Amino acid sequence: MTDDDQLYQVAVRYYESGETQEQIAHALHLTRWKVGRMLAEAREVGIVRIEVLHPRSRVGALERALSKRFGLRETIVVAGSGGDEQLRKQVAAAGADHLAAMRPVPRLIGVSWGRTLDRLAGGLAPGWATGVHVVQINGALSRSRQPTSAGSTASLIAHHGGGTATLLAAPAILEQQSTRAALENDRAVSDVLTLAAGADLFLFSPGGMGSDSVLVDSGQIDADDLDRLADAGAVGDVLGRFVDARGQIVDPGLDGRTLGLSLDLLRSATTSVALVSGRAKRAVCRAVVTSGLCDVLITDDQNATHLLEET
Repeated sequence: MTDDDQLYQVAVRYYESGETQEQIAHALHLTRWKVGRMLAEAREVGIVRIEVLHPRSRVGALERALSKRFGLRETIVVAGSGGDEQLRKQVAAAGADHLAAMRPVPRLIGVSWGRTLDRLAGGLAPGWATGVHVVQINGALSRSRQPTSAGSTASLIAHHGGGTATLLAAPAILEQQSTRAALENDRAVSDVLTLAAGADLFLFSPGGMGSDSVLVDSGQIDADDLDRLADAGAVGDVLGRFVDARGQIVDPGLDGRTLGLSLDLLRSATTSVALVSGRAKRAVCRAVVTSGLCDVLITDDQNATHLLEET
């Protein structure tokens, strides 16, 4: 093993595998002091390069490549760092920046719900707009003891935008299709859905198939349902509607019990913005962009690279 090979091995163990200097020293029969000197030398000779990125730094090359490949009107790719929660915060912050910078400011905004949009709402500065109207585009009322943030998400976006919010006070998924039909015929629900269908801009974040699904947390479905849907080919959900890799509904029966706007309306919208982050959502991210469910994508650089490599 050459000196450079050993420097490389020490650097990989420390920076990529997360081993401590003491663990590396024990494994390679070195002193801890020697390992420290080797890490410093690895940086000096260029084996290790440390890049400090602003949390909202964008990767222009990936943005252009994604827009061209998938025919997107606009793509925002943030230089991600950290785990899933950190990536979610960074993508949500980029979403808040994008919304606040839009000109003309959308007057009627249709929003879904979930952790990413909750953080987007919290990242908007008071006064980012004036007189906006925000409407909820799919059901979210919790069916468990775990409340959802849907109402507060829409309300906070509206409050910081000097406007008003119209909420959809119903679960995302009902037990019977007849119950969904009855609710949609009730003016309290039908008026909200009619208003939502005319939004200038739609904001949503697709859900993955992991155990931390917000639909499971809020009691809309259970873990067994999630397993069954995955076996049927589901890669995630959009507005509570589970889709396969082609963006098609995987379970028409379940979809018939799902309350909210249709996916076809997203596809025909003037502006439909999807915010996606994290490894668990890579498959549903691909389904969203390849099936025309969004024309603006906001994501992290790891997801962006994966999209380009897989296609």
